[in-house]
Amino acid sequence: MTTTVTGKNQITVPAAIVARFALRPGSRIEWVFGEAEDAFRCRIVPDPAVLARRLRGAGRRHLKPGQKHPLDAMLPARGNARKATE
Repeated sequence: MTTTVTGKNQITVPAAIVARFALRPGSRIEWVFGEAEDAFRCRIVPDPAVLARRLRGAGRRHLKPGQKHPLDAMLPARGNARKATE
């Protein structure tokens, strides 16, 4: 696949790459110099929101039956601390 750099140093990402990596407006790509003088590589930077959604609830499987999640006790305390500082 070949793309052309525009006058504003922009490129169009080929549709096959967009589809394969599920790119959307706002997706970030990191450009890294390669070992050869005329080479570089790019990497898709993971979206923090997507990573957070993937991790949500991941630790629950380690809880014993009937055991409350540790954050359940921490969140009310955090709310009380915020009220005290206001």
